[in-house]
Amino acid sequence: MSECKTVQDMVRLMASKIEEMADSLSDEQVQRFIDEILGAERIYVMGAGRSGLVAKAFAMRLMHLGLKSYVIGETITPAMKEGDIVVAFSGSGETKTIAELCETAKSIGGRICLVSSKKESRIGKIADSVVVIESHRDDVEDESAEYEIRQMMGEHKSFAPLGTLFETGSMVFSDSIISALMEIIECDECDLKGRHANIE
Repeated sequence: MSECKTVQDMVRLMASKIEEMADSLSDEQVQRFIDEILGAERIYVMGAGRSGLVAKAFAMRLMHLGLKSYVIGETITPAMKEGDIVVAFSGSGETKTIAELCETAKSIGGRICLVSSKKESRIGKIADSVVVIESHRDDVEDESAEYEIRQMMGEHKSFAPLGTLFETGSMVFSDSIISALMEIIECDECDLKGRHANIE
C-alpha cells in the first residue's frame, strides 16, 4: 500500500493552488464583473453540480447585501427581463445545460457574466463579462458532457481535489467579491445579519 499524504498536507496543497489562482486573476476582468453586478436590476445565478452549489451560496450572499438575486431553476424565480444579468459558474464554459440557458437569457436581452477556466468557450463567446479562474482540470474529450455524463458516470481521475479545484476556487472568489461589494456599497455585518434567515 502506497504512502498517502496527510489531510493537512492536502489542505496546504489546495491552499497553495488557491493562492496561485488569486495571483492569476485579472484586475480588469474582476472590475468588469463587479460593474455588471452593481449595474443590474436583478441577478440570476446558475451552475451544474458542485458549481451549482457555489452559485446558490453566491446568490444567498448577494441577497444578504440587499441585492435582488435568484437561482435559475428554483420554483420562485421570476421571469428575466432586459437589463438583468446571469452569473454562470462553469469550469469548462461548455456544460450543455448551462450554455443553453445562457443562450436563452441572451436572446431575451439578458447580460451574461461567466466565471470559468476557459474564456474561449461556448458560453465565453456570448458573455459580456468573463472572469478566468485558473485551475488544474482533468483532460476531457467532450467538455460539453462534463456534468451531464461524466459526473453521473463517476468518471474521475484518482486525485479528485485538483480535478475539482475550480469549484473551490470559485467559492473563494465569490466570497471575495461579496467582501469587495460590502466596501463599495458601505454595507457592514449588521446589515447582513438583518437579512439572514431567522426561521431555521
